[in-house]
Amino acid sequence: MEIVTRARLTCPQCGAVQEADMPTDACQFFYQCVSCKTVLRPKPGDCCVFCSYADVPCPPKQREKA
Repeated sequence: MEIVTRARLTCPQCGAVQEADMPTDACQFFYQCVSCKTVLRPKPGDCCVFCSYADVPCPPKQREKA
């Protein structure tokens, strides 16, 4: 299975979509929206902002499912 390292994040506040590189060896807990400057945090039960707001889960979660 190929690990995806780039994702499209959608801000829950303003709806802006932005592409971002995901860390391959850790989960990212904070991310600031480039449009409205809201600091995103994971939803309860998710390990990182990518698992909560992106079109693909973070690389560590991708590896778990592989």
